[in-house]
Amino acid sequence: MIETITPAKKTFYQRYASSAIALMLLASFLFAGMTLIAKQLSSRFEAVELVFFRNLVGVISILISLRQKPMQQPGGKPLLLIFRGVVGTASLYMLFYSVRTLSLGTASAYQYTYPIFLSILSFLFFGEKLNRREWLAIGLGFLGILLIFRPDVTMPLRWHLIGLSCAILTAVSYLSIRSLNRYYDTRAIVLSFMLSGLILPALSMLTGSLFPDVNHWLIGRFVWPQGWEWAILLMMGLAALLAQLCMTRSLSMDKAGRVSAVGYSNIVFSLLFGIILGDPLPSFVMSLGITLIISGGVLIAWKKKTDGKLS
Repeated sequence: MIETITPAKKTFYQRYASSAIALMLLASFLFAGMTLIAKQLSSRFEAVELVFFRNLVGVISILISLRQKPMQQPGGKPLLLIFRGVVGTASLYMLFYSVRTLSLGTASAYQYTYPIFLSILSFLFFGEKLNRREWLAIGLGFLGILLIFRPDVTMPLRWHLIGLSCAILTAVSYLSIRSLNRYYDTRAIVLSFMLSGLILPALSMLTGSLFPDVNHWLIGRFVWPQGWEWAILLMMGLAALLAQLCMTRSLSMDKAGRVSAVGYSNIVFSLLFGIILGDPLPSFVMSLGITLIISGGVLIAWKKKTDGKLS
């Protein structure tokens, strides 16, 4: 039986779609705000310490949630769960390092190439077929990456590669979530990421304290926050947590493809925040590259109308 869409139902669906888009815009704004705070604090704190504080608020919130409503799940994939946490944490390391070294807009543009790599990895390892539209999206994305590389040839190649590595690891992490969703409560999957985001940075900072002569961006040293810095770090963690909640809620209210495409507003917010901080205006070539990345991502996101939620 075909459902008849009455004017009342149409208005109801439109209202939910508008709310979903508004929530995704808020999530993008909060994620951009998180990177803004990270960039501001990066002169005093190593990337690994920022990752630690970014996850601390989330872990506390999820543990409170678990106490109120215990998880009910079959489980059975502990190694994959640990893998998701480690890879997700590694991608966050690279994001915060990119935010520290590159402009906010460039770092965000690199991060949001992950749907392109997600499509490629799905094609290579899961045999998912790509149509011409999706191959076009991938081509646009890679052309955009090349254009962003070109204006910054004076910067170390390593900085750009770390930005791209963040996107690749994010894609790998999201692939693992597809498998984990059949075995674990969503909170368990998120908790695996956040616990890893506490344990790995703690080990990194411990290594930095025991071997102070080691100089590597993955090895940090704990710096005690002073005064207002505690409040700013708390704001960073809260922004990340609220952004995650808004994104998850948005994906549950409307088609995943549509609201995921709206998520690319994060790049625009990051560009604006970066300019406020003093980042130079992007050149025409770099702006074109960012536009191509957004276009490619939107093409992929809009196609995947029935994707599952990514946490």
